[in-house]
Amino acid sequence: MTGFEPFGGSDVNPSALVAAQLAREQWPGMSVSFRLLPVVTGIEAGSARAVLADVIAEVRPEVVVCFGESARATHVTFERVAVNLRDGSVDNAGVRCTDVSVDEGGPAAHFVTLPVRRMAAACEGEGVPAVLSTSAGTFLCNEVLYALLGGAASGRWGFVRAAGFVHVPQLPEQARVRGGPSMPLDHVVRGLRASVFSLVPPLG
Repeated sequence: MTGFEPFGGSDVNPSALVAAQLAREQWPGMSVSFRLLPVVTGIEAGSARAVLADVIAEVRPEVVVCFGESARATHVTFERVAVNLRDGSVDNAGVRCTDVSVDEGGPAAHFVTLPVRRMAAACEGEGVPAVLSTSAGTFLCNEVLYALLGGAASGRWGFVRAAGFVHVPQLPEQARVRGGPSMPLDHVVRGLRASVFSLVPPLG
């Protein structure tokens, strides 16, 4: 599981809190680990993609679930598609991308390989609103998802059986400062605990 460091002037990122908390729990039939990704675009050392590649090579996971924050999300949002485009806000290194490919020569899009409909249903079964989304945006969340799915599809990370991305709403304390919808951390964790648990037994 991965989450991102804080960005955009906030001192917290719920994606990291959720992933870290879930990784600390006991998961029968699974060994779960957590890594924090920097909010830095590109492929250079210290970028999110570089850190993700190092972690995948080290851990050799069968399943990768990445989490990111969306200040506009009203639901826990299970992404279904990543597009070959970087165009978004300024990252934590001060870089803004405009109309840049994630992978020159790569396909226009990749589809996630997690059973997202099952995961969303498990989340809603805990009373936590969930939705499927066909766009992970064009900022770093989409970039990381596209690179992750591309690495798995190409055989570079052939041991990865399933991978995907979940956007979580901002926290109430963040919303009090910048406005917009929010969801308490314990709600998000409860829903996503059920979502991850739905991956055991085998994926399918």
